[in-house]
Amino acid sequence: MYYVSTRNKQMRLAASQAIAQGLAEDGGLLTPEVFPKLSQNGLKTLTDMSYQQRAVYIMKPYLDDFTASELASFAAKAYSKDKFDVREVAPVRKVDENTYCLELWHGPTCAFKDMALQMLPHLLTASLKKNDEKKTACILVATSGDTGKGALEGFRDVDGTKILVFYPKDGVSAIQELQMCTQEGENVGVCSVVGNFDDAQTGVKRLFSDEKLRAQLAERGYFLSSANSINWGRVLPQIVYYASAYCDLVREEKIALGDPVNVCVPTGNFGNILAAYYAKQMGVPIQKLICASNSNNVLTDFLNTGVYDRNRHFYNTMSPSMDILISSNLERMLFELTNNNDEEVKGYMAQLAADGRYEVSEEIKKKLGKLFAAGFCDDAETQKVIGKVWNKFHYLIDPHTAVAYDVLEQYRKESGDNTTAIVVSTASPFKFCDTVLGALGVTELAEGTDIIAQLAKKTGVEAPAPLAGLAGKARRFDNTVTKDHMVDAVLDMLR
Repeated sequence: MYYVSTRNKQMRLAASQAIAQGLAEDGGLLTPEVFPKLSQNGLKTLTDMSYQQRAVYIMKPYLDDFTASELASFAAKAYSKDKFDVREVAPVRKVDENTYCLELWHGPTCAFKDMALQMLPHLLTASLKKNDEKKTACILVATSGDTGKGALEGFRDVDGTKILVFYPKDGVSAIQELQMCTQEGENVGVCSVVGNFDDAQTGVKRLFSDEKLRAQLAERGYFLSSANSINWGRVLPQIVYYASAYCDLVREEKIALGDPVNVCVPTGNFGNILAAYYAKQMGVPIQKLICASNSNNVLTDFLNTGVYDRNRHFYNTMSPSMDILISSNLERMLFELTNNNDEEVKGYMAQLAADGRYEVSEEIKKKLGKLFAAGFCDDAETQKVIGKVWNKFHYLIDPHTAVAYDVLEQYRKESGDNTTAIVVSTASPFKFCDTVLGALGVTELAEGTDIIAQLAKKTGVEAPAPLAGLAGKARRFDNTVTKDHMVDAVLDMLR
């Protein structure tokens, strides 16, 4: 299995090289040349497996320079009972007769990023050894809220690595910021960036293409790598939980093997729904991919019109992990839909860089229409949905999950399609206590981390231990830079 750049398919790397490098040197995203297929017998086999076994079964065909025993060891460590608070790792919860929530927030940072970021450190460190890399990996991360903490926790004190996370100042929730700025570990760093997530993400990409910086770091014994979903090692573990959710529904006799399901995914950077598309390509019977956006609905507009235009107002919303106008992983989707036409993809990305917009071909528009549905949900409706789901089903959800739930309802109403649907629940509601309490009618909010106990008392739902444990933790990081001085933060950390 070889990996190619979305902008130059002549650039071919082995899996371990792709994971170690993170981003192609030409700025493209490293993507598998082909996608392995899961037969119905394969799905049946998966049905009787644990989550850890499913991870090995799904990932092994993509990682032919890793052994099955290596991957089994990684999965056992990544998804252990010490890391995840439920045996199933990614449980599927029934909401109503044909709606289920895939809970991806039972890991150490209480967000879906744990599903990949507990696995990535094992894949990356093994990749470095396979490539006989002597330098230390400096992992740069841009986060809109959850990736940062997930990456910090995953790479904390991992030998041969340092990690620096950039997040938008005033652009994440108070709990998300506290999780990052109290992070323990000797090899970690956190820095806020004046601006929004797109400023942080564009800044990180610029650092990767900065030849002068690469040379300086090489002299100091470092090289750059990524834990964002631009790294294939982040996307691959995400495919697993879509296959796992389907198999759980089959095992629990909620559906029969081969029955179709729809999947509704709240997404801003497109990585999470891209993994669902890859699962569909492999053979998981996903019928419709439903993309849910908040008021930053650039993806909704693109999927409905074929025009990607980031030249619009940027909203700071109550679902901050989706506050994104430049969706990096969409580039991988374009590569697929153009039949791996790297020149066409490169052209679209050049237009985006120059003008902030591009329009895809009519052929791609037709493919998008068959694969995807899309909608968006503003803040006012998000809060209503949180309250409605709690009052009707006694099920507590966070704002991102609420966006997806609302968009699914929109889709069903417009299309009449009541196929069994999986709503992807991406974060614990306790990461957004102020919004959730407001949705439940609470007007006087406790201060600081006391708000976590307030939500637990109001609902009778126990707060996850990693969040309850934030009380009293000292802040370690308070550095802020402009997007033009992110390079200084890197050089300061790696003196």
